[in-house]
Amino acid sequence: MKKLLFLSVVLTTVMLLSCGGGSRHQAEREEDTVDVNDLIRDHTVYGLCGSIPSATQLKVVTDNGDTLTLDITPAQNNHKMLGAVRVGDRLAIMTNKKQTEATQVININYLLGDWVMPDPLDGSDEVGIRIKEGGVAESIEMTNITYRTWRIFNGQLEITSIREGGGQSEETDYYDILKLSQDTLIYKTIGKPQDEEETLEYSRWKEKPKPDLHGLKLEEHQDEFMKM
Repeated sequence: MKKLLFLSVVLTTVMLLSCGGGSRHQAEREEDTVDVNDLIRDHTVYGLCGSIPSATQLKVVTDNGDTLTLDITPAQNNHKMLGAVRVGDRLAIMTNKKQTEATQVININYLLGDWVMPDPLDGSDEVGIRIKEGGVAESIEMTNITYRTWRIFNGQLEITSIREGGGQSEETDYYDILKLSQDTLIYKTIGKPQDEEETLEYSRWKEKPKPDLHGLKLEEHQDEFMKM
């Protein structure tokens, strides 16, 4: 009888330990499991700057109607404050999981517009990209590539385009924005082979001043020439 009681106690203990261990291992497996959908989900927070309480804080009213108070020190320390921020500016922000810190802040107001650089082929003209509201992108004086759309996806600039000779198939490229200011946009390709990596440096398009004719009018000059 005593032996049976002892065996019963031993078996019960083993079962409890097994269950406890199984639960623990199951929890560990769940923690180590990565949701595949999480990898393709856009975690960017979009909204308007509501106020700037201090040099290291932003209050953002998100597109979902929430108001977040964010510590922007991480973004500042990592040079990820892309574009100066003013109240009312539209922002794309990467945050920590608790949404208390901003790791990257992109000022969409600064990103919009016409961006140009000297033509890489001969430098004779300016070529570039026009970034418009609503996710529309257009090429500027480019014959070999047609830009179609753009968006911010997990802090990266995503641009779709059609290249010359590629038929009508769209190509999607991702870029890391290195610098964004009122007059400068610099971004670098992501996920390309090393020999295909590019760093593109743009300036905001500005209308060139008209040439100074020193008071002469072209029509009058032509008339004088015809009299001679």
